[in-house]
Amino acid sequence: MDNGKIEAIIFDLGNVLIDFDHMIATRRIAHFSNKSGEEIYALFFNSQITALFEAGKVSPEEFFLEVKKMLNLKIDYHTFLPIWNEIFFFSAKNRAVFRIASHLKDHYKTAVLSNVNFLHFEYLKKSFPVFKIFHHVFTSFELGLAKPEQAIYQKALSILGTCPEKTFYIDDRKELVESAQTLGIRSFVFTNPNQLKHDLFASGIEV
Repeated sequence: MDNGKIEAIIFDLGNVLIDFDHMIATRRIAHFSNKSGEEIYALFFNSQITALFEAGKVSPEEFFLEVKKMLNLKIDYHTFLPIWNEIFFFSAKNRAVFRIASHLKDHYKTAVLSNVNFLHFEYLKKSFPVFKIFHHVFTSFELGLAKPEQAIYQKALSILGTCPEKTFYIDDRKELVESAQTLGIRSFVFTNPNQLKHDLFASGIEV
């Protein structure tokens, strides 16, 4: 087994390193809106404005004003911020992945590649000690690109200075893994820490 072949290891963020639950925000925002929970969820997290926000195409203030209009919200920006941000939590699964990543950083280039907006990223940096162990953190809003666009994977590879076949990538979403695989990146769907260890070992990476 060639332990030197893989040069870089890329981790997804949400539901891999940090868990989250959109319904936490949906339930809280329902107190300030005349929309149903289903409508709030769809407009809050699956709308075009949210996709634009994650890609860094609109500012936090522009995002809030559009969401406020869509949901008929009766709150101001400062009341909105904690509702939008406080959806994340650190689970036992996350801690196990964090330990794996901490070990790997001494032997490989390590990075986070995440579809994340500015507000969530700033909140996470202040609230969770995750990013400090990685050599690079690639965010959709900073790159102006979002997974599964292949350009975002190519940009990460370019900055890391490595090629697809020498890169390991883990993500909990199958469609994002498949997009990376088409570029030749060794990509796997995350299910649990033990499966991650198995996939790393199968790629010549010992944990």
